[in-house]
Amino acid sequence: MHLDEDLKLAVRLADAAGDAIRPHFRSGLEAERKTDASPVTVADKAGEEAMRRILTAEVPRDGVIGEEFGRSEGASGRQWVLDPIDGTVSFLAGRPIFGTLIALLVEGWPVLGVIDQPILGERWIGASGRPTTFNAGPARTRACRALSDASIATTGPHYFDEHQGAHFMALAAKTDHKRMVMGGDCYNYGLLASGHIDLVCEAGLKLHDWAALVPVVEGAGGTMCDWNGEPLHAESDGHVLAIGDPARLEDVIEALACHH
Repeated sequence: MHLDEDLKLAVRLADAAGDAIRPHFRSGLEAERKTDASPVTVADKAGEEAMRRILTAEVPRDGVIGEEFGRSEGASGRQWVLDPIDGTVSFLAGRPIFGTLIALLVEGWPVLGVIDQPILGERWIGASGRPTTFNAGPARTRACRALSDASIATTGPHYFDEHQGAHFMALAAKTDHKRMVMGGDCYNYGLLASGHIDLVCEAGLKLHDWAALVPVVEGAGGTMCDWNGEPLHAESDGHVLAIGDPARLEDVIEALACHH
């Protein structure tokens, strides 16, 4: 399939997920607990089911990896990676900063990504070799002259173990940490792509948490990598960095590495 066709399909997936999720937002929904104790709702399940129905009908040979319903192997070397509600905690708290994440992987590398916020009607779309869009216009990261000027975001300190937390704090100490943003999940990466945040640093992410973010951030002029500066692919270990200004990459890796 051609990238244009894939992008059209991804947009249909985002629309379908949004239609399934919106009625449940701020509806007093109860969360169940998954095996890892993270919350999941009927809205997560409805969103993923809506996307899977379309994929089964349109691209039956492609694999699907979804947060809620696991992995179905395909025969094409392509996988659609779905996270219907990234940021279930925000969703349950009535904060419209969760997002639906849709990625297409080819041979394990993300080539297309969508971050969709269905309540605010905000959508970032990234694809290999193309500029990222935010709604109808372009999304561009901003320049950051020095690490000490950088604003940094992370979903929360409780997602780091002690070792990871020490490295994160070593990095945060070298940034403008008075502007540190906590909470936000995938939404922070959209904000970075649009030039409002300079760095996002996280650990323990699963493939469905980050795959869609890579084409969005990179198509906006930023860079994404693991904590060693290596590109992200299906086998990456979940240590994720997004850097709006690639000129700061070495500074960030160095600051992360040196904790006392």
